[in-house]
Amino acid sequence: MQSIKRVQFSKYSFDVWENVYEPAEDSFLFAENLAVPLGAQVLDVGTGCGLLAILAAAKGANVLALDSNPFAVRCAKHNSRLNDLGNKIGFLQADLFMAFKETALFDLITFNAPYLPAPIEEEDSWIGRSWAGGIDGRKVIDRFISQAPLHLKHEGRILLMQSTLANENQTIKKFSEHRLLASVIAQCNLPFFETLTLIQAKA
Repeated sequence: MQSIKRVQFSKYSFDVWENVYEPAEDSFLFAENLAVPLGAQVLDVGTGCGLLAILAAAKGANVLALDSNPFAVRCAKHNSRLNDLGNKIGFLQADLFMAFKETALFDLITFNAPYLPAPIEEEDSWIGRSWAGGIDGRKVIDRFISQAPLHLKHEGRILLMQSTLANENQTIKKFSEHRLLASVIAQCNLPFFETLTLIQAKA
């Protein structure tokens, strides 16, 4: 029988299944700073249990929730129904932007990235892939930054969560190389000299 943990954020409930990332400090920092215009086209990359996708839909956005983890996609779909938002969110299993044509554009792209430095073998499980970012923590972040700007509308935004362990200054620099103005808009200090950073990049 599958193990399920219930997590609450504000008035919303989320069932977190086995093999799906459980919302933690990074998820809640992101959620607390998620500003979404009414009617915006939103892509939530690495949706996990669907927390950000559901909050964006509740704010009146049109949302596509994406994850490479098939368990996460099914879990997020379940949670969209649990919160009576199942008809406002689309779901897709894919690796970052591999499933999109260049004409797929969004007003807002969100990504709580795998950012913790870790040995390659940590990526052998679905849970490991949700947090392990390679030796320097940037393996997925750099791929994302190289692709995301191609799918951003004029005056669109990207919100990316990472840790100082993965070098937020390098992220800001790489966004600038794609002609996006990036800055840290929220932070949360954690033990052991780590700070969570929510970075916004604007077209």
